[in-house]
Amino acid sequence: MTGPAIVATDVTRTYELDGVSVPALRGVSLRIESTDYLAIVGTSGSGKSTLMHLLGGLDRPTSGTLLIGGRDVATLGPAEMARLRNETIGFVFQSFHLLARTTARDNVALPLVYRGVGRRERRGRAAEMLDRVGLAHRLDHRPNQMSGGEQQRVAIARALVTGPSVLLADEPTGNLDSATGQSVLALLESLNADGVAVVLVTHDKDVAARASRQIVMKDGVIVS
Repeated sequence: MTGPAIVATDVTRTYELDGVSVPALRGVSLRIESTDYLAIVGTSGSGKSTLMHLLGGLDRPTSGTLLIGGRDVATLGPAEMARLRNETIGFVFQSFHLLARTTARDNVALPLVYRGVGRRERRGRAAEMLDRVGLAHRLDHRPNQMSGGEQQRVAIARALVTGPSVLLADEPTGNLDSATGQSVLALLESLNADGVAVVLVTHDKDVAARASRQIVMKDGVIVS
């Protein structure tokens, strides 16, 4: 990718709850370069998860401008938005969101179904990605046959299989013990070194300290 991966300019997000306007973001400007490893830090209710949803194209700003891969999300219909997410953004969550009755390989291959990739190629690319995250020996194992750390690596492989330019990780070590969490963070760092921008949302200062850049949020704004 040439140019920044994501640019938010004076972005706000307000929710209407029972007729009352609740501002979640109050004017956030943020530029994420294609080489960034960024941690977004803040307490519960600071707006960091709302910002993550906007950066990933899961929601749209109430006002301001948001460019993902150089495209203004305000100009995109639902189908175009879904395509942009599939092509540009990889998501990793605290809860792994794997299909319980499905093998690691088929979990990883799932995003390629939405691209219309054939079964043979899907399975081949999924196997390559599992090898990249150190799980070549777990291709045909289901989630209940794997540890928490292995399940998170499967989730990371699934996020990467489409070749995204940005990986968004929301508390990716939250359900892991400290040693396993460290290995997942090391994997994210290696992916960043390979050219994937990583944006990490966390409340853990030690996790955030490993990023090359941090922003701190409070009451819907960036305070530092």
